[in-house]
Amino acid sequence: MSLTLYFLRHGETNYSRTGSYCGVLDPELTPEGKEMAQAFANKYKSVPWSAIYVSPMKRTIATAQPLCEATGIEMQLRDGLKEMNFGQWESKTPEWVRQHYLDDYINWMTEPAWNPPTEGETAVEVASRALLVISEIEAKYTNGHVLVVSHKTTIRIVLCNLLGIDLGRYRDRIAMPAATLSVVSFDVHGPLLVRLGDRSYMSEELQSRPES
Repeated sequence: MSLTLYFLRHGETNYSRTGSYCGVLDPELTPEGKEMAQAFANKYKSVPWSAIYVSPMKRTIATAQPLCEATGIEMQLRDGLKEMNFGQWESKTPEWVRQHYLDDYINWMTEPAWNPPTEGETAVEVASRALLVISEIEAKYTNGHVLVVSHKTTIRIVLCNLLGIDLGRYRDRIAMPAATLSVVSFDVHGPLLVRLGDRSYMSEELQSRPES
């Protein structure tokens, strides 16, 4: 049996509905976001989880909480799993950022691996801290099922690193709506993506909600 990592983006927030940048901001889940979290717990509580690693933000903790309550597993909080810091762009829409920080926005859109949002983090910096957590998990659990509850940008950057995709293309190659599940298994050939962006566990009504 090999190690299998389940990457779950947190449920819906008001910022994920509007598409405004939200990294270090700490919003709660919307009522529908809480429904997404409960739906995940209902579907996946029977998996023999080895551990649950969670970003220490309200939206990720609330997403993991129903599963932790159903399984009795205590979540392990890791700062490395936090979302990208969007600096001066926090809470702002892409349209606002284009108007006020056009040069930085163009650089970030062109090559986000090395160009940060104004006073924020690069994708390389996010990868450096997030992959320390992944390395910790790989060292502790050579097999079994481990859940990682994190954020849109962070999960996409980690997946790019694991799958050998250029970090600068994380937005162009991987979609990540709220509460999507992606699964990577590890064997002798390295990481294998076996599921990407799955939301089939939730109702069609929740799946159809506008999302950015």
